[in-house]
Amino acid sequence: MNTIESIKKKGYEVETQLKTEIENISDYIFKNPELGFEEFKSVEFLTKTLKQHGFEIIENYCNLSTGFRAEFSCGEGPNIAFLAEYDALPGYGPDKVPGHACGHNWIAAGTCGAAIVLSKLKEDFKGKIIVIGTPAEETIGGKVNMVEANAFDDIDIVLQMHLESNNNLECKTLAIDCIKFQFTGKAAHASSHPEEGINALDAVQLMFAGINALRQHITSDARIHGIITYGGDAPNTVPDFTEAKFHIRAANRNYLNLLTEKVTNCAKGAVLMTGADLHFEKFENSFDNLLNLSSLQNLMRKNLESVGVTKFLEGGKGATGSSDIGNVSQVCPTMYTELALNIDEMCFVHDEAYLKYVNSEEAYDKLHKSVKAMVGTALDISLDNMILKSIKEEFDILKRK
Repeated sequence: MNTIESIKKKGYEVETQLKTEIENISDYIFKNPELGFEEFKSVEFLTKTLKQHGFEIIENYCNLSTGFRAEFSCGEGPNIAFLAEYDALPGYGPDKVPGHACGHNWIAAGTCGAAIVLSKLKEDFKGKIIVIGTPAEETIGGKVNMVEANAFDDIDIVLQMHLESNNNLECKTLAIDCIKFQFTGKAAHASSHPEEGINALDAVQLMFAGINALRQHITSDARIHGIITYGGDAPNTVPDFTEAKFHIRAANRNYLNLLTEKVTNCAKGAVLMTGADLHFEKFENSFDNLLNLSSLQNLMRKNLESVGVTKFLEGGKGATGSSDIGNVSQVCPTMYTELALNIDEMCFVHDEAYLKYVNSEEAYDKLHKSVKAMVGTALDISLDNMILKSIKEEFDILKRK
């Protein structure tokens, strides 16, 4: 009878055999960068590759034109999902073209690669291997739409890895609300009869003043940042319309809900002071904070260490960004891991300089380690019922808090 460790070794050998194909996934996505909800080439390539390995494909998943779900069944057992991302960022080079400076080519190759490797272990792996293609992470966050469509209701565990500046098992993200505020006043000549006007610009400025006063009374991990997107046309006319957009962030969703209400109250106060009318709405999806599970972190640590990744950022780092994977983690146990590239240049994800590294030999080295570690973690969960039980128990406890 095969032990879990011997099955993992078999999986590592399969990954080595598939090395070139996995690298080709990264290379193709990197060389064909597409913005969110425009990732048609990427989705066609990924689904074609998965189909060639026996996966059943659902296109336009959750009514998202560049979303998909791929499944490979290996009998009774947990449903383990790997989340692929493949949207690029805009604005690189002299022509300001899209590019994969966040390494989503690497993510797609890693998650699809891990799923394909597991499918070759169908005599040993028990459960269903699933790849969910999640579009537009960099903009509206397609995973939010998928959560709202109950796409993760049948998923037991979610796995994903991302390139970053450190090897990090304790990743943190901020919950975020993106709100657009529009003030409508009454136009008047600013010199001849200003008393007949209602100044919408005053309203938006008073809103900013209220928020600036609010900042001294919020927790240190919260952030409020905004811009005026429209402030009027001519200085001799009382502006009758203004608009501002705000990102409001906090370490957890419960506190963010309170903070968003306070920011909205600043806008309502500006209305009382000026007589303007107010309309506000979300202009992007709201993201939740990432829910971390120590049981999953310890399991991933063990599997990363077994493939040579041994140095980790202990204690994690303070959250500064937000991601739609946070929403997934609130409905399903999720292990989101960051791996670092060993590079001499001081640059970070989203930097133009990072484009040189996300499809390099160093990136491929980390890619293969990420695939093997995710395969090992999935095998542990599939073949040891107590591991899955402990993960779900921890998830349930954290959700009740």
